[in-house]
Amino acid sequence: MLTSLELCAGAGGQALGLEMADFGHEALVEIDSHCCETLRHNRKQWNVLEEDLRVFKERASDFEGVDLVAGGLPCPPFSVAGKQLGEKDERNLFPDALDIIKDVRPKAVMIENVRGFLDAVFQDYREGLKIQLNKLGYTTDWRLLSASQFGVPQLRPRVVIVAIKREFADTFVWPDGQHGNAPTVGKALYDMMASQGWSGAEDWRDQADKIAPTIVGGSKKHGGPDLGPTRAKRAWEALGVNGKTIAEAPPERDFVGMPRLTVPMVARVQGFPDDWHFVGRKTHAYRQVGNAFPPPVARAVAERMNVALSKRRLVAMAS
Repeated sequence: MLTSLELCAGAGGQALGLEMADFGHEALVEIDSHCCETLRHNRKQWNVLEEDLRVFKERASDFEGVDLVAGGLPCPPFSVAGKQLGEKDERNLFPDALDIIKDVRPKAVMIENVRGFLDAVFQDYREGLKIQLNKLGYTTDWRLLSASQFGVPQLRPRVVIVAIKREFADTFVWPDGQHGNAPTVGKALYDMMASQGWSGAEDWRDQADKIAPTIVGGSKKHGGPDLGPTRAKRAWEALGVNGKTIAEAPPERDFVGMPRLTVPMVARVQGFPDDWHFVGRKTHAYRQVGNAFPPPVARAVAERMNVALSKRRLVAMAS
């Protein structure tokens, strides 16, 4: 089994996808206590390190030799929802991740970030990143992948950066997504909406006939348990969903009006399996879901990476 070290692991979206792709986790580094509780609750065997990445990097060499360094580095420095300060943003952890990669020397790197990372304003930053990784022996590329391409019932475009040691690079092929459409919100959530006997569940299912807008998790300082800014709430309203708050439970039999989503419903829209439990009260749980990398997308990229690294290993063993 190939091994991984995950940085800024969050509530486990990428980690779960890597596990599905047969990567074994040597450690998962995450500073948020609620996320760490979620990781430990769902996978008691995982080595969860609750600490700042800038502190962890001082002993990153302890993990030298893992096959993959993966991570979902903070998005605000590159998000169009913020000021897009990039390298000037104190939350930018790319330099620290590079320090860790230099010490760990993995065969491959996989980093997820927001679509804004590809904006023209960051062209020099992207090229600088590629140059630094090239000096460390990696071939680097990135793709904008939409979660709906991988069966997740929402758009959620995300940039995935892949850097592979040059001797493995020619065996890596990007996943092209599934053939066919992702399920609509209505089809994806009908059984949950109907679980308390709501008489309007079938009509709601038929109205919610499109995939969801991108789930927005918000930050610790801003954003609560709602489905995002005004434009997102209007898109949810068109699907028959009240996006102003998150519900504690599905609608009951005699409910009238637009239903709200529960945290488990949002988690399913984000691509999590139903048995993945988010620890904490509603606001903390929702924020964990909303900021996660959809597991099916992480799995698709990681499976291709596993094939690439394993092919090279088999060739070396045969020679």
